[in-house]
Amino acid sequence: MHRHTLNPDSVFDTLQYGFSQAVISQGGRRIHLSGQIGVDEHERLAGDDLASQTHAALDNVRRILEAAGGNLRHVLILRIYIAAQARDQQAHIVDALRSFFPEQPPATSWVVVTGLSEPEWLIEIEAEALLPDA
Repeated sequence: MHRHTLNPDSVFDTLQYGFSQAVISQGGRRIHLSGQIGVDEHERLAGDDLASQTHAALDNVRRILEAAGGNLRHVLILRIYIAAQARDQQAHIVDALRSFFPEQPPATSWVVVTGLSEPEWLIEIEAEALLPDA
């Protein structure tokens, strides 16, 4: 399995926001995670703010990858859906990404949506990862 990030100088610097422009991968087993929200294993909301929900959602991504035999270093891309009412708090997402992915962060798309499945949910994060061969 091979994973390499690409951040050319010819485009804007996304590393400051906690993600890479691209990830090149080869080999391994690909895993697609459902959108993760800011709840714990008992479906309790981590908090009513974007910071705690983002942290909990990324922690859920980490837990699922570990259950599959991987870790956060295997993430290729994240798709982040941000509820419109939290669009002014996106600095919390940057902080979380930089904390969870301190080196070679994954490629990432951020999309502001009018709302998520439940009104108290502020963020949903999908992930794709490349795991080592079993």
